[in-house]
Amino acid sequence: MALHASLSSDRHSHFLLGAGLGMGLALLGAAGRKLMVQAPTMLAGDWDEALTAEHKATLLLFDRLARTKDKATARRTLLLMQLKHALGKHALEEENAVYPAMREHGMTEEADALNADHGYVKQYLYELSDLAGDNGAFQQKLAAFRTDIEAHMRQEEEQLFPRLRRALDEGATGDLTRRMNQEGLKLA
Repeated sequence: MALHASLSSDRHSHFLLGAGLGMGLALLGAAGRKLMVQAPTMLAGDWDEALTAEHKATLLLFDRLARTKDKATARRTLLLMQLKHALGKHALEEENAVYPAMREHGMTEEADALNADHGYVKQYLYELSDLAGDNGAFQQKLAAFRTDIEAHMRQEEEQLFPRLRRALDEGATGDLTRRMNQEGLKLA
């Protein structure tokens, strides 16, 4: 009887150890995946260079979506999901790190306008999801979206980000880069 209880206890201990190890590996895997998703941004340089790299990657997703064929709704849906994820992560980085820094440096109106643009991004994504099966309407909406998002990107890259960059010293630039990457990891 004592031997049976001892074996049962050992099995239970091994089960708990295995379950704990499995959970640990799963957490490491999730952390590794997050780092892999955020790595291109983290390796791109300071916050402004990283966001510009994300803009370029986003435009490549637009290109791939624009090349989808009439009946390629599954591919279109997958690419649209990738675009939603990329833009969601990007928006979180900007809204929770960059735009607050802009506000701290007297660029409140500009930050608020950029933040409002993100609402329209979400609207476009919502509408595109409903149009995935209608190639003509989808492509037309996608083109309008791209035009609007490129204008948003140009304003950030050519006017507002350089202005903020000039307002930050080296330490503040590093802090903003770190904060932006922390926000990106949340959705990576």
